Amino acid sequence: METLTIQGSPKTPTVEMDAKSGVIEIKGRSIPENSIDFYKPIVEWLDEYASSPSGETTVNIKLEYFNTSSSKCILDVFKKLELVYKKSGEKGVVINWFYEEDDEDMLEAGEDYQSILKIPFKMIELEE
Repeated sequence: METLTIQGSPKTPTVEMDAKSGVIEIKGRSIPENSIDFYKPIVEWLDEYASSPSGETTVNIKLEYFNTSSSKCILDVFKKLELVYKKSGEKGVVINWFYEEDDEDMLEAGEDYQSILKIPFKMIELEE
């Protein structure tokens, strides 16, 4: 399975999804013109990945900011990861949600996702 790499821009996050290592990283800002179009290849990649995931999947989310339409798409990404989690057992998927020290909004966003999903989240504070 191919690694998916999307170069970030001022409006879109950098995405790196490596099936061999099981490491998925999304970082930067997510305010694309069309969130559904931007996240579509990510969701499609996860569909394929879910059929034969790595033994352990580590997801690193390091978003500075995302808009409302991105939040729905990010939830879709997490729902695909939830399928991987159900298939691979308790240690199969870990989501590391990074947030800046003073960024209460980003911490709360991570906690909101955590309350919706059945995947373990680690809230990781980044010191400035």
